[in-house]
Amino acid sequence: MRLSPAPWSLALLALALPLSVALAFSDETLDKVAKSEGYCSRILRAQGTRREGYTEFSLRVEGDPEFYKPGSSYRVTLSAAPPSYFRGFTLIALKENREGDKEEDHAGTFQIIDEEETQFMSNCPVAVTESTPRRRTRIQVFWIAPPAGTGCVILKASIVQKRIIYFQDEGSLTKKLCEQDPTFDGVTDKPILDCCACGTAKYRLTFYGNWSEKTHPKDYPRRANHWSAIIGGSHSKNYVLWEYGGYASEGVKQVAELGSPVKMEEEIRQQSDEVLTVIKAKAQWPAWQPLNVRAAPSAEFSVDRTRHLMSFLTMMGPSPDWNVGLSAEDLCTKECGWVQKVVQDLIPWDAGTDSGVTYESPNKPTIPQEKIRPLTSLDHPQSPFYDPEGGSITQVARVVIERIARKGEQCNIVPDNVDDIVADLAPEEKDEDDTPETCIYSNWSPWSACSSSTCDKGKRMRQRMLKAQLDLSVPCPDTQDFQPCMDPGCSDEDGSTCTMSEWIIWSPCSISCGMGMRSRERYVKQFPEDGSVCTLPTEETEKCTVNEECSPSSCLMTEWGEWDECSATCGMGMKKRHRMIKMSPADGSMCKAETSQVEKCMMPECHTIPCLLSPWSEWSDCSVTCGKGMRTRQRMLKSLAELGDCNEELEQAEKCMLPECPIDCELSEWSQWSECNKSCGKGHMIRTRVIHMEPQFGGAPCPETVQRKKCRIRKCLRNPSVQKLRWREARESRRSEQLREESDGEQFPGCKMRPWTTWSECTKLCGGGIQERYMTVKKRFKSSQFTSCKDKKEIRACNVHSC
Repeated sequence: MRLSPAPWSLALLALALPLSVALAFSDETLDKVAKSEGYCSRILRAQGTRREGYTEFSLRVEGDPEFYKPGSSYRVTLSAAPPSYFRGFTLIALKENREGDKEEDHAGTFQIIDEEETQFMSNCPVAVTESTPRRRTRIQVFWIAPPAGTGCVILKASIVQKRIIYFQDEGSLTKKLCEQDPTFDGVTDKPILDCCACGTAKYRLTFYGNWSEKTHPKDYPRRANHWSAIIGGSHSKNYVLWEYGGYASEGVKQVAELGSPVKMEEEIRQQSDEVLTVIKAKAQWPAWQPLNVRAAPSAEFSVDRTRHLMSFLTMMGPSPDWNVGLSAEDLCTKECGWVQKVVQDLIPWDAGTDSGVTYESPNKPTIPQEKIRPLTSLDHPQSPFYDPEGGSITQVARVVIERIARKGEQCNIVPDNVDDIVADLAPEEKDEDDTPETCIYSNWSPWSACSSSTCDKGKRMRQRMLKAQLDLSVPCPDTQDFQPCMDPGCSDEDGSTCTMSEWIIWSPCSISCGMGMRSRERYVKQFPEDGSVCTLPTEETEKCTVNEECSPSSCLMTEWGEWDECSATCGMGMKKRHRMIKMSPADGSMCKAETSQVEKCMMPECHTIPCLLSPWSEWSDCSVTCGKGMRTRQRMLKSLAELGDCNEELEQAEKCMLPECPIDCELSEWSQWSECNKSCGKGHMIRTRVIHMEPQFGGAPCPETVQRKKCRIRKCLRNPSVQKLRWREARESRRSEQLREESDGEQFPGCKMRPWTTWSECTKLCGGGIQERYMTVKKRFKSSQFTSCKDKKEIRACNVHSC
């Protein structure tokens, strides 16, 4: 007996529909549920069997926020604590105190992460449900928060476990998020306050790279991994060097894509009123080295009451446009003092200017430019940080900012150590030489001239050459050494009275041909405390020569570009530089000026580097034209065999995914022709076949599934009574034949068969379907042959009338 469903049970059925739970409802009832209005609200009002206080299922928003930022994305996880599991689920988001029966009741939108796990509900497109019914302990989706003014939002989940549906209006399957106050709508979600500290403070920034093949093994670029030169500044809150959610300037773009700090330094210096110190530190090749081998890059900078923020960035190379850094880090405390120490772990962020997804992706500009954002582990399956579980990215670097000195009268109420309240620190003495014994160098060259020709502090450099590296597992320190310096006629006391900025880069030459002039500028960063005039020069000029011979037959050339990398990775090689023709000779003659120059370059001796490899080739095409396949890339061994064995891999393979392959329609074999539908005169017979697989992804469509052909048995008699008599005789004959077939006697030689089963239900309601019945072997005699004694099957047509 089939009972009519209660009204609330229709909602339970709605939840279970994607699971194909075998509940006893008629097709007519299903159609009414599917087409009825307010279907989404029925889901939310469902009240199934549930236990109070259970905690094996939970709904979580990543980071456990109490507030949402309008338009931002959040990862939502529905999970079961082992050994519990769920077969299906429904997830929906509603405005607070709304029922869900109207479109405007729903808040935000969901975004599918894994189509094999999740899909939108067919009868309630704003809800998310399972793609296939199976045991699972966790699913994830993204939820994009609604626009401003929406108010609080309730995320609700229901769980289907076997035939039991758990649902909570409050508790572990419900999450409430309210809209974030727009006053705190900052990148870091914390407002930048005015600083009340007195005097100035001096800090040292130290950068520790943790990006290595051990910590980030996927596709790690072994050949050219590095951190670019660090560039940044201490600045006021009126100037933003870069920030999450903003757009990269041209200077930030050049750091992000090329690792070049030149343009960004120029941008920072143009904001001289808002900037106190330009922060610069050298690049690090390779990206990771033990601290006992090589000092981490560092830089010193100062802050004061108006310029108490610091920002910096450095490129992770090679990469499309990935960087790490800090944005507007406040070093002023609420107690009117200066922060003692900041330690921050860093993950990479995307500058929004290049669309590459791997370390060595070819240049692919992002048009239009996107906002700066942190990378996530779900950005792209080919990303080196990809994690199908959506876990956090392992930090790639750590920055330590430590106060090393303070100047002037301090007004903070919290006392500090007396020994750090000093005017400044003298340059630290270098530690004893800690060069590993396995690294053999030439002697240091003499110190170069000081880079500053005035009383402003500069640098001088000395060099040495790496002659041999006896143990390749122990990296060798730098071959360059730098030391602060000033012009010989200056002293620290003379220069400290007037603090100057560093020189801005030289201007272009004043003429395009012959001898001209170029200039550079700097500005006063701090005037003498006694109010006297600063006498140090703020501008310098010098002669410059472009295309020395200026005549009608001379060419106008650009300045020389930078030298290319050395052609050899060890031993003697060659390097080139280029320039271009700006204007051909006025007399129409050929330009004889050279456009490229070549010179020798010396790299470490080859026997110290036994394994020399060419760069990786481009990835090959995918091995398939559709679906899942593989692709490969290769590199070559460049070093000679006698230099040592090379165990590096020369070929790599990875999976690739192309659009799904077309699937053609699949049909069963034709059934046998049915009996003629007339007992006399003209009639027709039919045969049918069944669709096993519907076409998918553009596959071949299904051909006809029903065929008809004419049949003619005999002429019909004109005398109706005689005709009826023959029909009756034929019917009686068929009935007696059927009774004989259903008897338990031996139906076939050597076999005893069971009776025929009843006919199965027709496969179609109209248009021609098929029915089947079976006769199975009950007993097989020893004398029988297997081929003559086996199960039987009959097929006949049914419901042949037109639809």
